[in-house]
Amino acid sequence: MSGSRRIPFLDLVTPHQELEEELVSVFRNALRTAGFVGGPIVEQFEWEFANFCDAGHCVGVGNGTDALRFALIAAGVQPGNIVVTVPNTFIATTEAISQAGARPDFVDVDERTYSMDARKLQEYIETQCCLDRETGKLLNRRTGSRVTGIVPVHLYGQMADMDPILELAERHNLLVIEDACQAHGASYYSRRENRWKKAGSMGVAAAFSFYPGKNLGACGEAGAVTTNDPKLAGRVRMLRDHGQTQKYSHEIEGYNGRLDAIQAGFLRVKLQQLAEWNKKRRTHACRYGELFESQTDRIILPYESPLNKAVYHLYVVRVKNRDQLQARLAQADITTQIHYPIPLHLQAPYAPLGHKIGDFPVSEKAAAEILSLPMYPQLEQWQQERIVQEVTNSLVVETAGRGKPELKPAALSPEPC
Repeated sequence: MSGSRRIPFLDLVTPHQELEEELVSVFRNALRTAGFVGGPIVEQFEWEFANFCDAGHCVGVGNGTDALRFALIAAGVQPGNIVVTVPNTFIATTEAISQAGARPDFVDVDERTYSMDARKLQEYIETQCCLDRETGKLLNRRTGSRVTGIVPVHLYGQMADMDPILELAERHNLLVIEDACQAHGASYYSRRENRWKKAGSMGVAAAFSFYPGKNLGACGEAGAVTTNDPKLAGRVRMLRDHGQTQKYSHEIEGYNGRLDAIQAGFLRVKLQQLAEWNKKRRTHACRYGELFESQTDRIILPYESPLNKAVYHLYVVRVKNRDQLQARLAQADITTQIHYPIPLHLQAPYAPLGHKIGDFPVSEKAAAEILSLPMYPQLEQWQQERIVQEVTNSLVVETAGRGKPELKPAALSPEPC
């Protein structure tokens, strides 16, 4: 098949060619000023990205894993604490928890959105936790460790159902740190506040990755923490720079997690395009839906909650014969990916947690069926039409429906230990 008919999973060439002169000018400016680490370019990007996220503060860091680790530490998560997240995410989420000295624990995801199921979180709190009689703090029954935080993952470009998660967190004095690494510009309608809220503005802090393939990607590694808490932002600034408040004055032990000025400059250029790029992603998602309309009995399309305005970092479908479909699409010169084929509770680093197959059935079922189709702003209509035609030709097994599991009502509070 000719190269012109090849459809890549992601196009990182075209947008950089379109912005080449502006990006090169960033590099030239850095050469002429020797402004390579920190400085006014980083500060300008931080201000602009905070405004974009409707957050009070933004702190640029080296990558998304740094962002989540620093946010957890700065928010007050202590060594030995438990932080609850989901098994259907990239391992950086749990790496950051472990590297902050805490222990990750899991709750399953919603079968339609694949993000944290607030009902499962409530079930975890009320059946696997208890209240310390002396302190009133939430403890995990099995380990006796204090549960201090929740990391909902805004997956594939759609925010988790934040209102009930925040309500549970407030009721049990838990920190909520958003993993927003796939959600640049996504928004959620908060029924509690009766308004739309941006990713990065709802938890005590949020972590963003600017890995090149993200909706807002650097030309290398970069990340950021957003927060409305100035003290937390100040602690992250110290953590990213060896614990310094000023040169050679160290209040704490920190890390080398600073944002390069050149990457900040690149991100400033691209940030001006992000709203339009996200709009195009939503248009492409709508077109996929229209093209697949006659196949919905055999393929499960992405579900966008009415409380969400997703930005479609990924366009993830589900089919029973996923591996065969991926192979057939590869033969047709269409590149796809799987995000993520093995849930984290079944990965080797987390074997000591003692989880087994069947513990998180929704995540496990999704992992066996999900397939990410090409999605990027420059995707053309003919490409989508060919993708859908090839998928349609390859579908040989009917897809199961997307029923929602029923949970029994639970009490409002866990019992004392």
